[in-house]
Amino acid sequence: MAITIDPRPTVFGDRMIITGSYGAADINIDLSSQLSSIDFAGANSSGAIAIRDTTDTGATPPASSLVFAPDVRIDGTTIRISAGEVAQGGDATTKAPEQAGTFIAIGRRS
Repeated sequence: MAITIDPRPTVFGDRMIITGSYGAADINIDLSSQLSSIDFAGANSSGAIAIRDTTDTGATPPASSLVFAPDVRIDGTTIRISAGEVAQGGDATTKAPEQAGTFIAIGRRS
């Protein structure tokens, strides 16, 4: 699935709110054609987010579930989305999200 930017952004003063959707393999969302800087960015998975049980340490309850949402980072005018957890090791900043979702960005208009 390709990145889709909603056609009608919200504008207030010199700020703009951009929303859209991304695919499971999408890591970078470039907003340089709309924004000169990004102040806030967020993402939501379209399905259930990853859940992993921790190792049993003998405590009560014996295990707890950890929930991982997509990790969102701002790099200039690009939103970088990665999986919130790396199950097989590696760098979470480069692992693509495992499912599609939606995003929001608030920034200064170009």
